[in-house]
Amino acid sequence: MSRVAKNPVSLPDGTEVTISDTTIVAKGPNGELSMNKHPLVSVNQEDGILKVAANDDSTTAVAMSGTTRALLSNLVAGVCKDFEKKLTIIGVGYRAQVQGKNLNLNLGFSHPVVYAIPEGITIEA
Repeated sequence: MSRVAKNPVSLPDGTEVTISDTTIVAKGPNGELSMNKHPLVSVNQEDGILKVAANDDSTTAVAMSGTTRALLSNLVAGVCKDFEKKLTIIGVGYRAQVQGKNLNLNLGFSHPVVYAIPEGITIEA
């Protein structure tokens, strides 16, 4: 068994996982995501924990069990947590400001860079 697949995936409160023969669907506070299940891998749900195991001892099955466990972990995190990216601006005179629905960046160019903030995206400066 893969060392990665030995670790179970815990489900946070408010998260539901539905396992069928070919797909796995996770529902949580931030929406719903699904993935295809490899035929050489079995996934079991017990008491809020997902366990992944290879159906046989072939190299492919063991490798896919570790891959499936990593994908399941990311699937659960995707429906539970918001995606966050932090940008660090380092330099004299470099700065970022949010003005209305635009992000104004002064990055050393002869002009400021204005970026329109898409719907559903939150930016803090």
